[in-house]
Amino acid sequence: MVGLLSNGRGGEDYPRGWRLIDDDVGPSASFPAGSLAAVDSDYVRRLHQHDTTPNQCSATFVKHIKAPVHLVWSLVRSFDEPQKYKPFVSRCVVRGDLEIGSVREVNVKSGLPATTSTERLEQLDDDQHLLSIRIVGGDHRLKNYSSIITVHNGSLNGNPCTTVVESFVVDIPEGNTAEETCYFVEAVIKCNLKSLADVAERLANQP
Repeated sequence: MVGLLSNGRGGEDYPRGWRLIDDDVGPSASFPAGSLAAVDSDYVRRLHQHDTTPNQCSATFVKHIKAPVHLVWSLVRSFDEPQKYKPFVSRCVVRGDLEIGSVREVNVKSGLPATTSTERLEQLDDDQHLLSIRIVGGDHRLKNYSSIITVHNGSLNGNPCTTVVESFVVDIPEGNTAEETCYFVEAVIKCNLKSLADVAERLANQP
C-alpha cells in the first residue's frame, strides 16, 4: 500500500510528497520511528531533484528491504540485466560496451500497454549507489521519461535494512491527466520494487 508522508508517531519524515511503499503500512501511514536513522534525507533529496515542466508529472517512492546494501545494489546496477528483478522485462540487449550513454533495448512481457522500450544509461555511480536512465524510444506512451534510483544504508524499527529511493519525471500524454499518468507509473515502480525486495531478501537468506 502507499502512504503519503506526514508528521506523526514520532518518526522522521522524507520530503513532502514522497510515498512509502512498504507492504506493512496503511494508506495514512507516516514513516515509522527510526526509519531515517541512518539516512541523510537532505542528501537523498538532492540526488532526486528533477526539473519538471507544466506538462509533466513526477513522484518519489521509498522501499525498505531486509537485505544488505551491497546485495541490493548489485541487482539495481545491472543495467544490462534488468530482468534480474523487474518482472515485466522478458529480454534486454545492450548496444556496445556498458558505459554512460549506453543504450539498451528492452522487450516487455504482456500485461502492459507496451512491447519494447529503448533506454539510455544516464548515470551509474558505485560510490553513491545511484542509477539513472532515460527512455529514448519504444512502443509505449512514456515520453521524456527519466528515473533515478538510489540505494542507502537504512534502519527500520531499530533494525538495519536497505532503503531504496526511486523517483521519476515523465510527460503527461495527450488525453490523460497527471493523476492517471502517475498512477500508471506508480503501479509499475511498486511492482518492480516489491520484486527487488523479494529477490534480494531471498538471496540474503540463502545459506
